[in-house]
Amino acid sequence: MLEDIQFLDDATRPEPIKLEGLTPAQREPGQHLRMIHDHLRHNMLTLDALITRAAAGGVTSAEIAAETSGLAMVANYRRFGNLCGQHCQIVEMHHSIEDYAIFPALAQQGEGFRRIAERLKAEHVVVHELLERLVETLNTLASAPGPETFAAAHTIYEALARVLLSHLGYEEEAMGDALGYFGLH
Repeated sequence: MLEDIQFLDDATRPEPIKLEGLTPAQREPGQHLRMIHDHLRHNMLTLDALITRAAAGGVTSAEIAAETSGLAMVANYRRFGNLCGQHCQIVEMHHSIEDYAIFPALAQQGEGFRRIAERLKAEHVVVHELLERLVETLNTLASAPGPETFAAAHTIYEALARVLLSHLGYEEEAMGDALGYFGLH
């Protein structure tokens, strides 16, 4: 199920470049990035809790709807489909903006930032593949619930959580300050 995904070793990430003397205004874009990432982290916790409770038979569809209706991603992205589909769409849109606008501009700031941008973009490929597989597995789960499909969904979710949460932290550290320092926001 996950054997053909090329997971990247966090230890091979380029070292973040420390930027000194940033003003509060230059730190704001990095703080905004962290706020967006905190939203994604919260959504991941919600998805984990629901998958775990559903697998244990501890939640009904009505309870899932009630618990998720307050999530910002549900209110703002209803048109994207199911709960995971909404979350996946948010992550995909966020990564697309970075891949096509932020990372190329970051890469122009020197060799160290080019290597960071390339690594972040490579991590997006892994996250995207995991998102695709999670959506596919959750669609199967919706049509054929059972212990095996719950286990598969949970396995993929766990891999996604591990990769995505690590990626978000690295991205904040490696490019958060650079966004404002270089005016890339």
